[in-house]
Amino acid sequence: MKITVLTLFKDMYEGFLNTSIIHRILEKNLAEIKIIDIRDYSQDKHRHVDDTPYGGGAGMLMKVDVVHRALLDNSNENTHVILTSPKAKPLKQADLLRLSKEKEILIICGHYEGIDCRIEKYVDEKISIGDYILTGGELPSMVVIDGILRLLEEGISSASLMEESFNNGLLEYPQYTRPADYNGDKVPEVLQNGNHAEIRRYNLKMALKETMLYRKDLLESRELSEEERKLLSEIEDELQQRD
Repeated sequence: MKITVLTLFKDMYEGFLNTSIIHRILEKNLAEIKIIDIRDYSQDKHRHVDDTPYGGGAGMLMKVDVVHRALLDNSNENTHVILTSPKAKPLKQADLLRLSKEKEILIICGHYEGIDCRIEKYVDEKISIGDYILTGGELPSMVVIDGILRLLEEGISSASLMEESFNNGLLEYPQYTRPADYNGDKVPEVLQNGNHAEIRRYNLKMALKETMLYRKDLLESRELSEEERKLLSEIEDELQQRD
């Protein structure tokens, strides 16, 4: 996979690309990432990339001609072009799975008050990472890249990926490691008894509980199995008894 990022702040990616799992993936040549400075495509001596908006308003807008030149020089007909924007659908795990199957991706990072909206004519999709505003698209682009690369074959073990939050429509169940007793806070006995059927049932129940407590909307859109309905009933009874 090849990923290209158009940005005004190349230095922000230095640590990101040279740390942890992302660095290992790039070392294995499972992906290629290019960080392109949009300013290189400005055609005036001061390397201007922004201007005031027509009709007035606060802040500056990135110029469509500069960004478009950068896009044309770093993409082809097979490139899937993404624009980071708060005015877009929220990023989901399903989107990352879909994007991980692309051969070439280019991400345009907005900055200042955004980009002249005419750039949207040249993008395939816009992506938001949440209902909040950041100073630029660099952090969202890193979120997208991280989420895609870890799904690549040999990136992270498939077993680890399958147990993660959202991959099966639920939040991930709580997990523990040694010591089994820390300041009186003990690892549940069921996780230590070696009974895999009981462990599977317990983990499913805890995943359902986490989802019910923190993302009930996921349950509302999920087709529950008979086992899951029984476990949710148990959880509700337990919570009522606690209250």
